[in-house]
Amino acid sequence: MGIQADGQRDVLGLWVEQTEGAKFWLKVFNELKSRGCQDILIAVVDGLKGLTEAVATAYPRTTVQTCIVHLIRNSLDYANYKERKVLAQALRPIYSAASEEEAEQALRDFADGPWGAKYPMIVQSWRRAREYVTPFFVFAPDIRRVIYTTNAIESLNMQLRKIIKTRGHFPSDEAAIKLLWLALRNVLTKSVRTTYDWKSAMNQFAILYGERFTAARG
Repeated sequence: MGIQADGQRDVLGLWVEQTEGAKFWLKVFNELKSRGCQDILIAVVDGLKGLTEAVATAYPRTTVQTCIVHLIRNSLDYANYKERKVLAQALRPIYSAASEEEAEQALRDFADGPWGAKYPMIVQSWRRAREYVTPFFVFAPDIRRVIYTTNAIESLNMQLRKIIKTRGHFPSDEAAIKLLWLALRNVLTKSVRTTYDWKSAMNQFAILYGERFTAARG
């Protein structure tokens, strides 16, 4: 799923593959490029194997940003149900920080506190993801809201999974793709296609990316 320069969301393609990896994702991005997608400003990813490497190869100028919501969810998985609300509050100063420096300090505070002592693996996961978290802090709140999560595509995938489950088995991949394509047409017709508060983000993108953004606006 992509967001165009005018704020319209659209599904860029549908692929079926047995395994995910850099080779598969590179094929996807090269196909997008051959179909006319010559530039991607920001790619919001959720840790899928090989995806980050493929983006960097096909679109080396692209800012790769990990999904903050996925990082939070993965962190909460370490805790029991009763702890999750308080743990989520303890993590909030990290990703809501005004700058990268403040975020680093918030992570150190978390690591030095009781949560860091109890769940050091949470601190490690945020530090491992640091390279693809830090771009987030360069952007103003208007843009952060746009790149905060991959929930839009997750919601779409959930709707498609429901359709697949009700039909059971398919004689071929092609038959499944045809059904999914018809479902996508219906979903996108009914759903709101324009990204929330895009006008504010557009002004930021025009300054940050210059002609890369304004040229796409036509």
